[in-house]
Amino acid sequence: MTKLTQIPVTRPDGSTTDLSGHEGEVMLIVNVASQCGFTPQYEGLEALQRQYESKGFTVLGFPCNQFGAQEPGNAEEIANFCKLTYDVSFPVYGKIDVNGDSAAPIYRHLKDEAPGLLGSKGIKWNFTKFLVDRAGKVVKRYAPQIKPEELTRDIEALL
Repeated sequence: MTKLTQIPVTRPDGSTTDLSGHEGEVMLIVNVASQCGFTPQYEGLEALQRQYESKGFTVLGFPCNQFGAQEPGNAEEIANFCKLTYDVSFPVYGKIDVNGDSAAPIYRHLKDEAPGLLGSKGIKWNFTKFLVDRAGKVVKRYAPQIKPEELTRDIEALL
């Protein structure tokens, strides 16, 4: 069984890394987009990051352009948007696919560990969230319309 923190992920510059630097942390992994109706959730995600990061929590953003072409930018444009619009301090990785044959390995793992409604593995839209415990186990999947501030009880239970 592959550990979540050992799965390769892409940095914004296109190089490969993994999440081993987040080993032992509670993580909230989110597929994000800058031109989505849910984009204002960046504010809530950043609030969670700032509130809980000293307790071993981090948000991890994975830009995705698979839903309505709502993340058309390149890595630099995405980084600028996140910093200038929402003052994002959490890591935002390289743009990925979350569904289909080209889905990033981390999203294949997340979907296997926490299927959606009726066992569906597909991600339905941007800002689907996965909560991961300190051991790297995917604890819960949240639909895009669930606001970050609604996750505080679940996050606190894992910290």
